[in-house]
Amino acid sequence: MHNRRIVPQSGTAKAVTTNGRVVVLLGIIAALLIACSAAAAPTATPAPAPTAVPPTETPGPTYDNPVYRPDFPDPFVLPVGDSYYAYSTSVGRVNIPTVHSDNLAAWEFLGDAFPAPPEWAAVTQGLWAPGVLARDNRYVLYYSLEYADTGRRCISRAVSQEPAGPYEDDSEEPFICQSDLGGAIDPHPFVDDDGTPYLLWKNDGNCCGLAVKIWIQELSEDGLTLLGSPVELIERDQAWERPLIEHPAMWLHEGDYYLFYSANWWESHEYAVGYAVCETVTGPCVKPQQEPILSFTPEVMGPGGEMLFTDEEGNLWMAYHAWTGPDVGYPAGLRSLRIDPITFEDGKPVIHGPTDDPQSLP
Repeated sequence: MHNRRIVPQSGTAKAVTTNGRVVVLLGIIAALLIACSAAAAPTATPAPAPTAVPPTETPGPTYDNPVYRPDFPDPFVLPVGDSYYAYSTSVGRVNIPTVHSDNLAAWEFLGDAFPAPPEWAAVTQGLWAPGVLARDNRYVLYYSLEYADTGRRCISRAVSQEPAGPYEDDSEEPFICQSDLGGAIDPHPFVDDDGTPYLLWKNDGNCCGLAVKIWIQELSEDGLTLLGSPVELIERDQAWERPLIEHPAMWLHEGDYYLFYSANWWESHEYAVGYAVCETVTGPCVKPQQEPILSFTPEVMGPGGEMLFTDEEGNLWMAYHAWTGPDVGYPAGLRSLRIDPITFEDGKPVIHGPTDDPQSLP
């Protein structure tokens, strides 16, 4: 309700008869009637126009790197149905740490996927860089560990009926060694568009002053046997890659084979991800640029140990580890699990990261 101020109008009573009192009284009554009539119709105040209120935006689901904060180096993410399993290099006494997620944003620790290495192995340095190949109703885990007879690291494989394990390695000797080239590490399974499986890896030449290269070899349908001979794909030949290249990961896009790899020293902020483009799954391969495509920021140091996977909606992601700046190296730092989308623009892979704040899930 509005407050109103009523101001009555005045009138003059004149005596026109000898009965002055009656005339005066009639004049007063007339004046009051005129005043009341004026007060009964105040000027209306227009109502304010309604203010438009913008609709409230409901934020969608987000992820926030690192998506799994404990130590989780050399991650491999395996989509299974509508969920995801991830595996890492040994941490403490856990041979193959394994985590699980339903949405890529929140990850739960499941335990050790691989409780018992084979008898021929020495486990003084742990198990490194696992990769998993899904085959029908079972899963093949590839990993590297030390061969007791030579002291070199070799690649082996284990099998499980469940993605979370336990995986069992019943081998009597290593799967791939290349002892004359320093050993073999960082196995990564890849399935071509015709369904043929392959295994990529790195010869561990940096252990002993030998050349370091990335290799590939065809696998049998069940993933348990090597076919043909190993083929060299790339070697360390750029300044930013010193002292080594490692951790290969391959992806097929529009007929081209993109070979991603990590380079530089793993325990430094300059560890980074580069790539080459290959004409076929076995090469030849060319590096299109002289610099990495994923490198450090003050908050995300030494990103690497990469691999690619698609989510349930078909979006492409890169999983990798990185130190949270400024703590680089052990024991102060941790190599935590991170993910960021990756797209291809005019034939060039573009990684939308490294991110370190909440990002919308596609």
